[in-house]
Amino acid sequence: MVDVTEEEMDNPTFKRDTVLSDVHLHCPNKRHLMVRLNAVGQPVFLSYFKLIWNTEDSASEKHVREATTEGEHQYRSGDEMCDKDRNNLKKERELNSEGVEALLDDDGDLEVVRRPRSASDLEAEDLLRDRVYPVILMKAKEDAFEDEEQECTCSDVVKIEHTMATPLEDVGKQVWRAAFLLADYILFIRDTFRCCSVLELGGGTGITSIIMGTVAKRVYCTDVGEDLLAMCEQNVALNKHLMEPGRGEVKVKELNWLKDEFCTDPEAPYSWSDEEIADLHDHCTVIMAADVFYDDDLTDALFRTLYRITHNLRNSCTVYLALEKRLNFTLRHMDVTCEAYSHFRNTLHDLENLQDRKMKYTVEPIKLDFCQFLIYERIEQL
Repeated sequence: MVDVTEEEMDNPTFKRDTVLSDVHLHCPNKRHLMVRLNAVGQPVFLSYFKLIWNTEDSASEKHVREATTEGEHQYRSGDEMCDKDRNNLKKERELNSEGVEALLDDDGDLEVVRRPRSASDLEAEDLLRDRVYPVILMKAKEDAFEDEEQECTCSDVVKIEHTMATPLEDVGKQVWRAAFLLADYILFIRDTFRCCSVLELGGGTGITSIIMGTVAKRVYCTDVGEDLLAMCEQNVALNKHLMEPGRGEVKVKELNWLKDEFCTDPEAPYSWSDEEIADLHDHCTVIMAADVFYDDDLTDALFRTLYRITHNLRNSCTVYLALEKRLNFTLRHMDVTCEAYSHFRNTLHDLENLQDRKMKYTVEPIKLDFCQFLIYERIEQL
């Protein structure tokens, strides 16, 4: 038996804890293609996110929908369903109901011995049945799925390599809801970012920078950790077809919030050149970050970095921050609290009230009533 104090229970360590990706939670029964193991032995999965443009909508209201990993399962934007979808769903429910009744014996027990008699062969084809797929491992640079790759190398598919579960220190390798939310907003006001130079802090897998790269002139997608940056660079390479029409560019760079300077060592991977730093300072007008406020020390470090960079910008800048307000029960408060979110709000308030003769920061909330272009659960905590 091990004695654990109240303080230890209220301040747990996360070294052995596993954090699950929202992609996994969103569709836990769907196939996810594991393409390789990364440098630290974590399985890397490939997910496809399909962009479906509706030509009848205005430029700011085009719908973008998420596809599953294999690009086969289709989702619908919001609550909208076409008549065919409604009929298929209604038919499926009727068949399922009739089928269950047909398989009950006199005592009400379920006997699974055959398919429902009432379902014709044609109707059975409309039923969405789960299929079992093998998990296939392959080396990083090989592609055993050339047909799938060719089908999805088009202007309406975003391909993202990511992990499903990691320790807390590697959560940047996963895909999170706030990244989808920020990507939604980018697509909603895409004309605002035409020809802009953009900096993303804590870019992770790069999905938000890639979406921004479809409209902006140049995006500096930054994070820390060679393995994570390599994954991000791979995702940028997988999606060059999306940025080519607008001649957008995404550059993956290291930016450590715990250091006061850019990494300029030419021998270090993902370092900055003097020209790139000058370009950032001279032309950047947009900074963004998604779901990076989960640790108080990192939050403080990010705001210090934000202050330092904006002080050196030649032009005024708009910063877009997206996050999920995560609820946790703590023994210290004996209640459900949002300590990381509260610290973020306090730090943001301090920045807004900062007495600085050169800079003035104004904080403005954005209502979440804009169109949902990517399919995810837009919970009220976002």
